[in-house]
Amino acid sequence: MKGIEIAKKLNISTSALRHYESWGLVPTVEREENGYRIYTNEHEAYFKCIRSLLPGFGMDLVKKVMPLIKNGKIVKALWLINKAQVDLYKEKETVQRTVEILDLKELMQIPTYLTKNYFTIGEVAREANVSASAIRHWEKEGLINPERHKESRFRIYSPSDIRRVLIIRTVQRVVYSLDIVREILSDLEKNNVAKAKKMALKSLEYIDYALTEQVRGIASLQYLLDTVNKEKVEE
Repeated sequence: MKGIEIAKKLNISTSALRHYESWGLVPTVEREENGYRIYTNEHEAYFKCIRSLLPGFGMDLVKKVMPLIKNGKIVKALWLINKAQVDLYKEKETVQRTVEILDLKELMQIPTYLTKNYFTIGEVAREANVSASAIRHWEKEGLINPERHKESRFRIYSPSDIRRVLIIRTVQRVVYSLDIVREILSDLEKNNVAKAKKMALKSLEYIDYALTEQVRGIASLQYLLDTVNKEKVEE
């Protein structure tokens, strides 16, 4: 089978196939005497799986999963897939919390979290499902301004800070631009939630799309596993 035939089926370039090959995502490709690559049905299944996994899981995960499949570490690969699905569900929960906060009639009336009034950066990171380094970056950019403990001078975060972090991380996942995030935060200070809520709902739509693509990717992964097993039986 020629690479151009597989590329046409998957609507990609032959150079993309060579990239996947050079990254070690598919089994070794034999060559004819003239140097042309000899692709098999198994290679086609690998390429199809890569393309199907990409929309829902991203290339970073694909680069971890496919070598495991290639080396027969199927269960380990499946657990990575499973974790990505769990992470997506957590993301949906976090964005839904953001929508609920934006639906509050009075934005300053934030519910007290865990019967506490102030939190460490680690606690905020867990509550908002974001890294502490991201929170520090947003502080550096002037998007959040936590208080300092009078004695230790450590940062201390209020429930309002948690709400702000939730909104920032949700909006930035949609627009990326910190300038737009600043505009939305400015609107929120004027009790104008329209833009922020639009971004949060758009984020939920993307999460639903990602879930659908993940299911399609998993179906393609099962096809690949069936193909590999069939090839082993026939050997």
